[in-house]
Amino acid sequence: MVFKRRTPRSLPEWARELVYPKGGFRRATQYVMHRMRRLPDQPERVARGFAAGVFISFTPFFGFHFLGSVAIAWALRGNILAALLGTFVGNPVTTPIIAISSVGLGQWMLGIPGVLELPQIARAFGQAGNQLWDNAMAIFTDKVMHWDRLIDFFHDIYLPYMIGGILPGIAVSLIFYWLTVPLVRAYQRMRAHQAGERAARRSALRPPRE
Repeated sequence: MVFKRRTPRSLPEWARELVYPKGGFRRATQYVMHRMRRLPDQPERVARGFAAGVFISFTPFFGFHFLGSVAIAWALRGNILAALLGTFVGNPVTTPIIAISSVGLGQWMLGIPGVLELPQIARAFGQAGNQLWDNAMAIFTDKVMHWDRLIDFFHDIYLPYMIGGILPGIAVSLIFYWLTVPLVRAYQRMRAHQAGERAARRSALRPPRE
């Protein structure tokens, strides 16, 4: 299996590596690229799938990036596993950069004045999440639901993030597509050449028939 590990991670190890991978993000990136190259599929399909994962990383659909990448990859007839690998482009290092640029671009496109800093964006996500949780719990209690923070969050952060992430997401995913196709094709050619050499060596060692 492509993603099977010899020693399964424990839950604490999995949570820690979600925030900061073992060996750093450089090693994690090398691992993702290595796995992507080894996918047994056409280079164009692998590239479309990976590009789908990259694109969804520029959206504010946190918690649904895997599902979103699968849906886009399926629509583009891309490789599903490559799409899941592509979502790792959105990680704790790149996500703050994506968030600031996407929200800023979205505000400009929608004509919303003001400039938001990263702490403000993070705080708005936290407040919206808290109010969403409180409203969900209010279903089972006598508390009154409140939607003021969620409405402000959607107008000031979520909508600009979603609109502003489209163009950068398309641009970066296209770059990754054009980089991925020759990378996977070269790797598959190398593997085929190595397989041919091994077959030739086995044939040379085989005793001749009488």
